[in-house]
Amino acid sequence: MTELTKEQARQFLLLRHGLLGEHRFRGKEGALAYIRQCGCIQFDPVDVCGRNAELVLQSRVKGFRMSHLSELLYRDRLLFDYPDKNQAIIPLEDRPYFARYRQRAAAAVPQFEGLQPLLEKAMAFIEANGPVSSAELPIEGEIFWHSSIHWSGNWHKPSNAARSVLEQLYSDGRLIIHHKEGTRKYYDLAARHLPEELRTAPDPLPEEQDHITWRILRRIRAVGLLWNRPSDAWLNIEAQQSAKLSKESRNAAFSSLLRDGKILEVRVEGIRDVLYCPAEDLPLLEEILSARKQKPRCELLAPLDCLLWDRKLLKAIFDFDYTWEIYTPEAKRKYGYYVLPMIYGDRFIGRVEAAADRKNGILTVKHLWTEPNITVTKTVQKAMERCLRRLAKLNGCEELILPE
Repeated sequence: MTELTKEQARQFLLLRHGLLGEHRFRGKEGALAYIRQCGCIQFDPVDVCGRNAELVLQSRVKGFRMSHLSELLYRDRLLFDYPDKNQAIIPLEDRPYFARYRQRAAAAVPQFEGLQPLLEKAMAFIEANGPVSSAELPIEGEIFWHSSIHWSGNWHKPSNAARSVLEQLYSDGRLIIHHKEGTRKYYDLAARHLPEELRTAPDPLPEEQDHITWRILRRIRAVGLLWNRPSDAWLNIEAQQSAKLSKESRNAAFSSLLRDGKILEVRVEGIRDVLYCPAEDLPLLEEILSARKQKPRCELLAPLDCLLWDRKLLKAIFDFDYTWEIYTPEAKRKYGYYVLPMIYGDRFIGRVEAAADRKNGILTVKHLWTEPNITVTKTVQKAMERCLRRLAKLNGCEELILPE
C-alpha cells in the first residue's frame, strides 16, 4: 500500500489531471486523450463564460478552442453525447457498454400511450428530410413521457411531444445528436453516421455486476483517487431495478478490482478511509514519492469538473469547500451564480465570477475572492491575470475587465 502526505496526494491528483507542471494535453488530440482518460466529462448547457465541458478542457489542454470539442463530437464522430455522470460526453468506442440503457429505453415505449405511432412518423420524416430539431419536427401537442435512462421529464406532467419523441429515439439509440446550435439539438439517424459494427455491437458486459464494476473503475479514473463510500462520483451508476448504487454492489466492485489488480490502495495522512487509484498510475505515484518539483500553473476549474465530483474528498485533501450556487436563491449565495475555483500550484487559491460578452468582445471579472491564508505575491498575481486572459481568449474576447 502506498502512503502519501496530503501535499503528495494533491500533487498526484493535479498531475494526473494535467493541471500541474508542463502541459500533458495539447490541441484537439489532447482534448480527446483527456476525455478517454476520464471516460466521460459532464455536459451542462449553461454558458456564462464557456460551458462546463469547454471549461474542463481549457484548464488542461494547451491551445484548446471551443471548436475542437464540436469537431470531435459532430464532425470527427470520435465522441458522443449520452447520459453517464448525468449528461455527458463519452468516447465513441465506449458506446457498446451503454447498450443496456438503449434496450431499457426501447422496452419502455409501450407504457406511453400513443408514443409508438409518433416515433414511426418522426423516423420517416428524418429519413426523408435529414437532421431535425424539435422546432421543425411536424409533431404537435403534448404527451406523457419520461426518460427511462435519465432524470429529464416528469411522470405526472405532459411534455412537448416533438421534443419527447426525439429524446426517446435518441435514448434508444436510433438517433444521435447531429449537431447543436446554441442549446438547440438537431438529431439524425444513427445509421447515417456510425459504423454498423459499432451500432450493432453486443453489450461487452451483459452481467449487471460486471457492468457496475466497469463503471466504478471509470469513475476512479475520472477523479484519480476515490474511497469506497457513498459519493456523488457514483451518480447514475445504478442497478437495473434500482434508483441508486447499493453498498453491496459497490463493495463487490471494489473487491473485484483489487483482486484483478486494476486498482491500488493508497493511504493519505489524516484521512481515515483507504483511497484507491488506477493501477496504471503506479509510475505517477513513484514520481510523486521521488519529490520531483513541478512547475506551478494557475488554472480555473469548471463547476462540474471531474476533480470536484466528490466534494467531501476535495475538502479532506485540499481543505477547500466548494458549492455550485447556480440553483441557490440569490439571497442565500455566499459567492455567486457561476463561480469557478482557481488553483495555483497544488492549492486552491481563490474563486472567480466572470461573464463573457462575446458580441462586444469583453470578459468581465465581476468578483475575485482569494482563499484565507493565501498570500498573493506578484508572481501569483501575474499568473492569475494570465489565466484570466486565457479564459477571455477561449470566449473570443479581446478585452479583459478586472475588479479593482
